[in-house]
This record gives sequence, C-alpha cells and structure tokens, in this order.
Amino acid sequence: MSDLIRPLTTALAAAALLAGGAVAQTEPAQAAPAQPAQVTAASAPTLSLSPAVSGERRFLTLPGFGRVAYYADPRGTGRPLILTHSVNAAASAYEMKPLWDAYAGTRPLYALEWPGFGSSDRPDIAYTPELMASALTALVAELGQEVDVVGLSLGSEFAARAALAEPRIRTLALISPSGLGEPRNGTQEASERDGGTRLYRTLDAVGTPLYALLRTRPSIEYFLSRSFRGPVNEGLVAYSLETTRQPGAKNAPLYFISGVLFTPDAYRDLYSKLGVPVTVLYDQDGFVSFERLPLFDAQPNVTAVRIEGTDGLPHFEKLPEVRAALDAFWAVTR
Repeated sequence: MSDLIRPLTTALAAAALLAGGAVAQTEPAQAAPAQPAQVTAASAPTLSLSPAVSGERRFLTLPGFGRVAYYADPRGTGRPLILTHSVNAAASAYEMKPLWDAYAGTRPLYALEWPGFGSSDRPDIAYTPELMASALTALVAELGQEVDVVGLSLGSEFAARAALAEPRIRTLALISPSGLGEPRNGTQEASERDGGTRLYRTLDAVGTPLYALLRTRPSIEYFLSRSFRGPVNEGLVAYSLETTRQPGAKNAPLYFISGVLFTPDAYRDLYSKLGVPVTVLYDQDGFVSFERLPLFDAQPNVTAVRIEGTDGLPHFEKLPEVRAALDAFWAVTR
C-alpha cells in the first residue's frame, strides 16, 4: 500500500501549490449499503459523461451498489479480452484507450470501469478491494466464458483477487502493477491495524475541498506527468477533467487516497497465490516499485517484460512494444 500512498502524499502538496488552492463544490451522492455481487440486466441511465472508448456502453447491476459500467465490442474471434484501468482521483476506461483501439475488431473486447469511476455509479458507500474484484467477476459471469484480463497499477490487485475466485479468468497481464514493492512500516502498519479507517475519516472531513484541489487541471497534469516520459496525452487530461466533474466523483478516490483500497501485502496474499499464466509489463514508475518482481518472476507461471523508456503508462508511449509483448504472451497461453 505504501508504494503509492507515500509518493501520493508528497505529490498532493506539490499539486496544491500548482493548483493555487482552488476549491469547488462536488455534488453529494446517495448512500447505499454494500452487499455480495449479483448480476442482473440494467438499462442505461442518462449520462453526461462522454464515452471513454468506442463500442457500446453497457451496465451490470451489483445489488447494494448499483450500476457498473463496461464497454463492449464483440467483433472478432478468440478468447474475449477485458481491460481494467487503474485507480486514482480521475480514473476511467480512457486510461486503456490505446489498447482498446489496438484490439478493437480483432477479438471480443470489453473495458470495465471500477465501481465509483467512469460511467459506473458513484454512491457514498464503503469502497473495498472485495467490491472492486466483485465487479470483474460479475462481468466474467455475464460473458459466461474464459477471458484474458489486463490490469493497470492498483487495478492489477483487483484483477488478481478476482482471478483467485473466478477460474474463467485464464490469463492476467499486469501493467505497472502495485503491490510488488517491499512491505514497509508506517502507513502500511496503520492500514493493517485499522484498514485505513482513521485516515479515511480525516480525509472525509475535508473531502470536498481536497477533491476539488485534485480535480484541477494543474493537479491532473502534474500527477499524469509522473506516468509519462514524454508529453502528457492531452486526450487523457481532457477526459480526466470531465470524469472528475460527475456527481459523487470524490467518493471512491477518498478510499484510494486513504489506502483502504490497497491490500497491505498484495504479493503475499494475492500475486504469489496465482496459478494462471501472468505477464508483468514494467519499467520505471513514480508511484510503485518492483523490489519483489524477481521473486514473482521466478514462479513458473510468470514472465516479466521491461518496456524500456516508459513510466507508469507504457501503452500510451510505446504501444507497439506493449502490444508485441502481450501478443507473444497470449500466443503461448491459448
């Protein structure tokens, strides 16, 4: 958990200076209790948020939560591919747009938006790793067949958790995954004692002005700049600004900032237990570290590919290399 939270805390201070302390109000969301995931058909609500990628925007219903959005392009043949984005103050399926555009039409393609992000509902409830993973297992159940899954950053932890529970997840490709750094004391120990609840309560008390700061253009550009080696993708900046202005946009990010959405030792509790084929694509990353990647890579089901010259979003800056690595991985896991 501390892999992301410590640099994030430092970056918040820098972002505050960049944003000049701008504050705006966000609309409150209606509370709802969390319950185990079940899948039912859902009609699309009226949305002000533009589509993140091409394809049809669809919805699953998780009882006790609400609608979970995903994009679908069932053209092509082969095992369906599910793309899952990261988690941050402005996360959405747009983070996976380069891969979506690369694979659309070549194989059945889906992009999930985690509860509380993108076009998914954003109720004021407790967001947990279990809730996030249940959204992915619900989508797999809806598709009713074996799938390949791509995870990004913290989304990799949710994907791994889902794969441990859902045998139809046949492979995992993890891009700059969190949870492979060395366990540390301090913030991580606090998370293990109280699940981050105390920090969440502190953040929630100032949630509206804090999130208003995070959603300014200078703040979003600053955070994204730490994931790009070259210029920040302007389309991603623009969509990040749009998604952070939706009702309830602050709710899930506060759980992220407080550390509640991290598994304290994701390597021990998630990654090391995986039996399905896994590939890790990585290089440098301003928010996560990879000290235990060699240990993970030593497992017989795991490979690691370094996409040199990139930070946390290699598929934006070196898409051909990323696609070549993914295609080679899937070619031997059919």
